[in-house]
Amino acid sequence: MHAPRVRGVYHLHTYRCRHARGDAVHYAQEARAAGLQRIGVADHTPLPDGRWPTVRMQLAELADYEAAVESARAAVPELEILLGMECEIEPAYFGWYRDTFLARGYNYLIGSVHFVTVGDEELSAFGACRSVEALVQWVQRIRQACESGLFAFIAHPDNIACGDPAAWTPEVAAATREVCAIAAAHGMPLELNALGLMEGRGYPWRPFWELAAEAGCHAVLSTDAHRPQHTARGLSQIADLAAELGLRVVEPLTADRRGPDGAGPRPHP
Repeated sequence: MHAPRVRGVYHLHTYRCRHARGDAVHYAQEARAAGLQRIGVADHTPLPDGRWPTVRMQLAELADYEAAVESARAAVPELEILLGMECEIEPAYFGWYRDTFLARGYNYLIGSVHFVTVGDEELSAFGACRSVEALVQWVQRIRQACESGLFAFIAHPDNIACGDPAAWTPEVAAATREVCAIAAAHGMPLELNALGLMEGRGYPWRPFWELAAEAGCHAVLSTDAHRPQHTARGLSQIADLAAELGLRVVEPLTADRRGPDGAGPRPHP
């Protein structure tokens, strides 16, 4: 299978999330220089209760964020620029996401799991989803995201053990099979994320993606760039990986083209 031609990336962060640099216009300029046709700016969402304040924008910055995307559209009119948000998969916020973002005309939302709770302890999902309790929660979150109809794709689903070979236990493999079956049944694309590849974070995690391909999952290719100069970094490598594994690459559907159940990804040409 030939590597797909990458037309756009949909997971780009601005300085507002407190661990990235640059603004929407800088990513747009880099995307134009790289020959991309479409980008989506999808920063870490603010939350109504101010939760996790050190790794996301504040609610007071939302209007400025929206204005920055509009400014980028005016500055780089030859590029299609979508307004998105990366949202923690937490059902308590689902109604707020719908009323705050989709009702305001956002083009798409990304669902992601950055944290899991085991007992009374909140853990980073980047490497922490190894216990049975954490895996049950991880599977449940992905199921809830797929059933909600809110999200265009699931970000870095293979971050759960950060590629540690010792973490590929029968329990992790079984949970991965369940997650991939859920995503495939709902037509929910999973993100093949270049950031982990470029920065040695252990993902894309090949055993995960082998099961995803076996289940017939769709994949979105994205860079998760936190610096404008990284807008297109690693795209060719993950496109080659997708082709090698036989993954069907799609572009995420925008809110105006998604069905009520969130199904139906658009095939990549």
